[in-house]
Amino acid sequence: MGSDDREWLEGMWNAHADLVFAYAARRLGPERAEDVVADTFVVAWRNRTRRPQRELPWLYGVARRVIRDRYRSEVRWERLLQRVGPAVPGAVDSVASSASAAVAANRALAALNETDRETLLLVSWEGLGTREASATMGITPAAFRMRLARARRRLTAHMHASGLEQTGAPDHKGRRHS
Repeated sequence: MGSDDREWLEGMWNAHADLVFAYAARRLGPERAEDVVADTFVVAWRNRTRRPQRELPWLYGVARRVIRDRYRSEVRWERLLQRVGPAVPGAVDSVASSASAAVAANRALAALNETDRETLLLVSWEGLGTREASATMGITPAAFRMRLARARRRLTAHMHASGLEQTGAPDHKGRRHS
């Protein structure tokens, strides 16, 4: 490992680890976020020869994929446990309670599909602009703006159907969108 690579990784860690942790914690809870951060920086290390120009959106994209892969693994594990039956009591309940805790923290977003939810969260929670958020999702800024508008409409419709008064969702600067 060269000293340039080590300095780059340490610099990325110092600059972005807390933000990646917060990103993961809002999605999975703080008890599971540390593993996501570790896996995210392992991927960063493995891809150090292709250093991104914008590190934070790239790291958010990596973390997003790590979370997605973990979720898929947990779903497969839960299905396996259901097939096995009572041989491993409580394991399914543990996975289900972790998932329901994450969903409970995002009640207003729970009815949205993953893409809509992530689109809104990148702007509202992570404070990314269109360019950075589109890089995180691997799409063009124009496509991201379209996704954002559609996700906001779907969230508004869900809030209306649930009888929630719409006051608009605040963006990362505290402004409300109606």
